[in-house]
Amino acid sequence: MLVIVTEDQLLPPQLICQNCVLADRSGQPRWHQGKLNCGRPLQQPPEDQSAQYRCQMGFRVTDIQE
Repeated sequence: MLVIVTEDQLLPPQLICQNCVLADRSGQPRWHQGKLNCGRPLQQPPEDQSAQYRCQMGFRVTDIQE
């Protein structure tokens, strides 16, 4: 599940990405084959954590497993 990470919250991308010009037609981030195409990767995470990305709007995005 993709989430936007803030200082103290995890937000669904629908709240942020629907207003982004880089989002796909459904207002979702451009996530393809485990990578965020509308952002850049942050530092390499430890093996037990998901990769984090910085989107073009400045938000941190990650894919968390439930």
